[in-house]
Order: sequence, then structure tokens, then C-alpha cells
Amino acid sequence: MSAPIESGSILGMGNPLLDISANIGQDVLDKYGVEMNSAILAEEKHQPLFKELVEKYDPQYIAGGATQNSIRVAQWMLTAANKPKHTAFFGCVGDDETGKTLEKCAQSDGVHVHYMKDAETPTGACAALIKDGERSLVTNLDAANNFKPSHLESDEAKQIIDLAKIYYSAGFFLTVSVPSLVEVAEHAAANDKTFCLNLSAPFIVDFFGDQMATAMPYADFLFGNESEAAAYGKKHGMGEDLKEIALKVAALPKKNESKPRTVVFTQGSESTIVAHNGTVTEYAVEPLAKELLVDTNGAGDAFVGGFLSQLAQGKDMEACVKAGHWGAKYIIQTSGTQLAKACDYSP
Repeated sequence: MSAPIESGSILGMGNPLLDISANIGQDVLDKYGVEMNSAILAEEKHQPLFKELVEKYDPQYIAGGATQNSIRVAQWMLTAANKPKHTAFFGCVGDDETGKTLEKCAQSDGVHVHYMKDAETPTGACAALIKDGERSLVTNLDAANNFKPSHLESDEAKQIIDLAKIYYSAGFFLTVSVPSLVEVAEHAAANDKTFCLNLSAPFIVDFFGDQMATAMPYADFLFGNESEAAAYGKKHGMGEDLKEIALKVAALPKKNESKPRTVVFTQGSESTIVAHNGTVTEYAVEPLAKELLVDTNGAGDAFVGGFLSQLAQGKDMEACVKAGHWGAKYIIQTSGTQLAKACDYSP
């Protein structure tokens, strides 16, 4: 039996969601009390929305969730470098048709998924409501919340963990299973591999500070955007200057002291800040004409995916950031995290 991934691959662990994306009218937004350009967790009143989209709007189904999106982009760009079996993903889905659709979507993008399956809870889904080029997100986490460390004990999971050399989790996973994250991160530290973490959202920084504090010592690379970085700086008394915050976070204690932490803060169209070994470097973002901008949702996920695609190939920091910028620029010109069949990225 052949290995599920190649040695030296990237393993993502996070919350898998099936994005159900549909073009709708104002009547749907009014019916469910949803505002444009918002992202909310579904309440009881929103539950019929998902069925309505499927039955009436011929939606697109896209493998989603922040970490899974990053892994999909990384694999897409790695395939362009003739590395087709270089990513895997762990997360929890329901034992249902939505879970099967999600698995098919992710695998069609070349990602080897090894999902935990919860027979009692439906697969998580995100309703992406598109109107006039803008979007609102309504999310049911459901089974994604139920990942357990026991899944890491399967023979397939152990093989994937052993073969991988880079591990990535968005901060959202800290709300689900810190013990699972720590187990994989301990493996990375013990074997001098690379563990990457994302701040993901200000609410993670503000309300899951203990969980973040548990994960931070394992982070060889820490990603975040300007609002997340500012929230972290404020919470930990690091001031307001993002460069100073990046330097201070980079200097925090680490489990694997042989790898100095690298902190990467994106700022949308402004320069990306990278702190490493006491030095800050800024990388300019190539501007995009406003009329080409379709949807900024997923840009941060795509940046990480592009970055990791080059890190896995041993490229330098400039190459990693350049690829991250390219991935983000590609995604903001599409609706949702949708990828063309072939990637034309050329370093």
C-alpha cells in the first residue's frame, strides 16, 4: 500500500466546513435577518436557510474552513511545482452526505483528507450568501467542534504525522481540541520539524487567551493580520506598533529553541511585516486595481497557503512571502476560495 502523502509534506489540522455558495436577493437576507458583509454563527432561525439554498438556488459547493483552505491553496501551488501529493488535512465531519461532498471537494483539489467522522452530528457548513459582489457568511460548526485526540491514534494518522515536516493550524482550532494540537506540536518539536499557528481572529486572542498561551511556545511560524496583531499587542501590553509587537512575539519562549520564531503579519494592501532573529523586514504588496477586486474573504488563508507551498520546498523568506502575496491576490479576484484546475504560479 502506497503512502498517502510524500515525505516532507504539509499537514493541516482544523475545522472542515462545506461552503454552500449562492447568489441570492435581498429577500433572503431580510427573511433570515442577515446583514451584508457579516460573518455569524447560525442560530435556530437560520437553520432552514441551508436547505433553501440547496433546493432553490443551484449553489456551488466548495471545501472550506480556514485551515483547509490554506492547505488547498498550498497543494494547488505545489502541484504547479510538480509535487502532487504534498498535503494532508485532519478535521471532524459528520457521517453524512455533506461530509462525503466535502471530502470529494477537498480530494479533487489534491489534498489527502483523513477526517474523523461523527455519526451523531452533521457536518459543519457555511452558507455564503452572494449579492452584488458582496457576501455574508452564516456558519454551522456542528461536527467540526468534535475532533478528538483519539483520531491521531489511527494507523493512517500516525503515518501522515510521521511523513509530514510542516504542521499548520488556524487559531480557530484552539476552540475545539487543544490536546490534539499539542500532541502534533510536541511531535514537531521533538523531531525538529516546523509547527505553524495563526492568530485567526481578534476574538480568539481576546477570549481564548489560555489556549493561545498553551500553543504559542510550539509556534515556529506565527501568522496574523493587522487587527489580530493589534489585539494580541493590546492584550499582552506590547504597545500599538505592529513591528514592535512582531519582534516581541518572536522573542517569546519556545519549546524548540533551535528554531527562532518567525512572525508574519499581513496588512491587506500594505506591506507584510516579518520579524525574525531580532530584525523586522517589510515586503511590499503589489497593488490590485479596484475594479478587479471581487471578494477579500479567504485572502489570509490563501496567503498562508502560498507561503507554506514555498516553505515546504526549502525556499527563502522572500520567496515564501512573494508566493503568499500571489495566492492572496488570486483569491481576492474570485468569489470564495475557488481554485482554477491548474495553477500558473511561477516563482
